[in-house]
Amino acid sequence: MASNASGGFVSTLATNKDRFRKTLISDQVYELLRQAVVEGELAPNDRVVESEIARRLGVSQAPVREAVKRLAREGLFTHVPRRGHFVVEISSQDAEYARQVREPLEGLAARLATEHITEEQLAGLDALVERMREAVAANDVSGFRDADIEFHTLVSRYAGNPFLARMWEVIEPSLRTLRAISDPLFEGDWCAMAEEHGRLVSLLRSGEPDKAAEAFADHAAGRGPVPDARGAEKPRKKAAATKKTASGRTAAAKTTAVKTAAGKATARKTAAVKSAAESN
Repeated sequence: MASNASGGFVSTLATNKDRFRKTLISDQVYELLRQAVVEGELAPNDRVVESEIARRLGVSQAPVREAVKRLAREGLFTHVPRRGHFVVEISSQDAEYARQVREPLEGLAARLATEHITEEQLAGLDALVERMREAVAANDVSGFRDADIEFHTLVSRYAGNPFLARMWEVIEPSLRTLRAISDPLFEGDWCAMAEEHGRLVSLLRSGEPDKAAEAFADHAAGRGPVPDARGAEKPRKKAAATKKTASGRTAAAKTTAVKTAAGKATARKTAAVKSAAESN
């Protein structure tokens, strides 16, 4: 009986082989398009032409269409009848909606994580903070964003509540997209943000759930400096001065870094999509 069931399943897999391959290509196109927005190659109100994307990547239009629909569901693209899909333009109200969801979720995740996080997990968060510092030194916008998102994703997992972790996975793509579109050059105090994450780790390590929850919620809402584990605040102005002296970064340099990172990422991903298409 079990053998027959297994044989039926294998037969189903064989029947859906082409569909599976198209799904894999769709996933790669999805990542490519999302990265193009994150890196500023696709700007707000740009039209997304499925046929042109398919032609340039050397794939059929079906996986491109699926990727575009997926990004539209996540709020990255918007559909205009008889005109097609466009990159969304983020409003201040959109940012407020995101803050309303993220703030309590981050606070709860920190509260739960503080109660049973391991030293190994804390070490992993420390490593991500170090990655942020390295991204600051390298003017690496994409690297900083990736480390930031991974940091908060891990805290949601360390909370030990699978429902909370799944909720974060649902909203994370939209949060990442919102930040990328509203602040494409990441016009913030990078040094201060990296050190702020370091203090967040210290609060998780302190074993004080209430303080950690409050700090993570304030961080999510952008309400100012995060206190260290002893309660002393670290002003952002001092960190800003340090950042300016250490890196001497300018808006032009940041723009160059964004374009360079985007070009490299797009080249790698385009090659991957073409490779997958050729295997079909």
